Amino acid sequence: MTNHIFDDTNINWQTLGDFEHLHYAILDIDEYSKIIDVIFKFAANRQILLHRHKALNKTFVIQGEHRLYHADGGLKEARAVGSYTSSLPSDDPHREGGGDVDVIVFFSIRGSDGVLYEILDDDLNIIGTLAMQDFVNLYKDQIQQQ
Repeated sequence: MTNHIFDDTNINWQTLGDFEHLHYAILDIDEYSKIIDVIFKFAANRQILLHRHKALNKTFVIQGEHRLYHADGGLKEARAVGSYTSSLPSDDPHREGGGDVDVIVFFSIRGSDGVLYEILDDDLNIIGTLAMQDFVNLYKDQIQQQ
């Protein structure tokens, strides 16, 4: 079986501050329905920042293998290309990353205009949050760059 790579050359990838191994492109925000559609790219064989999902996340793996890691760095789950998942809000901290190639995952973040993600340090202290308004601001910045 041939490993097909999704052509993402026309995607206007953005970075989120100094966070490593993470790129994103917001596709749409429906503030009325509280839905954010975004694609994330996580670097191959790397882990992004420790965080918690505080809203419903529906995901679809477009390219690669979407890996989820426990807070201690141990592998929790690996989702193959084509996998669809619906994950309820959770206080379980985790990291995400790609397998042997950069993983590209479509996220539909739903149902909240409050905190959507909590960013944690290695001691599980909250060092930042991402809320609906943060994504709205990031989307406005992304559009201005196009």
